[in-house]
Amino acid sequence: MGRTSVRLAEGLFMRVLGIDPGLTRCGWGVVDGRPGARPAAVGVGVVRTSAELDLELRLLELHTSVTALLREHRPDVVAIERVFTQNNKGTATGTAQAAGVAALAAAQADRPVAWYTPSEVKAAISGSGRADKEQVTLMVTRVLGLATPPKPADAADALALAVCHVWRGPAQQRLRVAALAGGIGAPVRSTTLPRWTGVSR
Repeated sequence: MGRTSVRLAEGLFMRVLGIDPGLTRCGWGVVDGRPGARPAAVGVGVVRTSAELDLELRLLELHTSVTALLREHRPDVVAIERVFTQNNKGTATGTAQAAGVAALAAAQADRPVAWYTPSEVKAAISGSGRADKEQVTLMVTRVLGLATPPKPADAADALALAVCHVWRGPAQQRLRVAALAGGIGAPVRSTTLPRWTGVSR
């Protein structure tokens, strides 16, 4: 089990980078905390890409930005919203692509990724899996003790993802460790992935 897995299992302090994936606006938020204690916001913002650019260039811009965030904030874990079926198939596709790029950047930085559905995040931050965006923003502002609500909603959602993992991630990890100790599930295998060095010309 790697360093981050041990820290999560023991419920120690962690830094989480939350990513609310989107191709036009990708929210991000960094939170420090531990279970049972009030978390603290470290940084929040939105990565934007222009719809006028070709898809591959938009994905490259997003990858470059997430990689820069990983290098700057050095999170223990990256929490990403799990894409689910939406009425707008075009929006769902773009969200899935953005989520994949964020996960790729995390893997290249050798950081574990935790996936959460919108309802899981809403339930963790507000107590209701059906909370609307205004309620999520309000609760994020209160929980983190922010002077002003984070805007746009993508940024607030990213902070909510990070808080969700601070509160729920360690418990989930302990259950997984206990299950593995009892012979349930596949063994954990630690793998170090090669770093991205770019394409040789």
